[in-house]
Amino acid sequence: MNSLVKSQIILTVYIISFLIGLPANLVALYAFSIKIHHSPLPTDILLLNLTVSDLLFLIILPLKMHEAASGMQWNLSDLMCSITSFTFFSTIHTSSLLLMAIAVVRYVGAAFPVIYQHLKKPVYPIIISAVIWLISMGHCSITFIIQHHPSLSSSDSSMCYENFTEKQLEVLLPLRLEFFFLFCLVPLIITTFCYLRLILILYSRPRISWMQKRKAIGMALGTLAVFLICVGPFNFSFLLGYFQGQSPVWRYYTLLLSTLNTCIDPIIFYFSSSIFHFTSEKSIFRKHCSKWRRGTYLGQDHESLDFTKLTHHNCSF
Repeated sequence: MNSLVKSQIILTVYIISFLIGLPANLVALYAFSIKIHHSPLPTDILLLNLTVSDLLFLIILPLKMHEAASGMQWNLSDLMCSITSFTFFSTIHTSSLLLMAIAVVRYVGAAFPVIYQHLKKPVYPIIISAVIWLISMGHCSITFIIQHHPSLSSSDSSMCYENFTEKQLEVLLPLRLEFFFLFCLVPLIITTFCYLRLILILYSRPRISWMQKRKAIGMALGTLAVFLICVGPFNFSFLLGYFQGQSPVWRYYTLLLSTLNTCIDPIIFYFSSSIFHFTSEKSIFRKHCSKWRRGTYLGQDHESLDFTKLTHHNCSF
């Protein structure tokens, strides 16, 4: 495949992801901001962070579009390359850890409701989110080190964070191997365990309707699909690249799958929070709009999906 076709494919995926992902995540940001202002649940805070992560990715995406439109040549400064790469990759890895954290919270809420009630304070998901951001940003600071450290920097600045030298690969490849375990394999194993256990718990509750159980399955499958389709191939390139001693040539195409993740996350938001259920008369959007028309502000809103209630009552999923 020649470079022109490659850049056109990349540019097309970037544009589609931007046009779909930006409005979808802005709606999610609006919804979670209102919900958290009134009655935040741990998952609401984690989902808000996931939305912010996707939006940061989408904000930086026009610079990647410019790169693709220029035939994958970087025409901006080296500093802008580092900032773009840092934001681009750190948000991808942040999303993986946040999806894992959401799965853990859901499982704890269903399996250990008493413990969940003690950990329901907003301070805990805030701390978890902060730690996740620090971990992903700390690891992705390698984008600055590789390109600006005197002993590692390369004089070739025609491409952004590509065509690494041997010295750069000596540092980058072992770190990428860690990335594979930390941001892909471990989150995938934990998320799979939590959602499988969660589905079994829900199916053991006879008062929970089939519709509610189906939504739980949809949420679990949607999250696992993100890992297997959007996160897995990109991180697998780290594993394979480590043993090959080079950066795989097809690695950039796996990034396109990670880019499409910004369009899939809002679907997970739908299954993860009842504030997106427009069929309910208590929908946060309907309540907000009706009270806005009457010149009043939103009062009590409909709770997000809370598994401590779902497993004990036949409530709205």
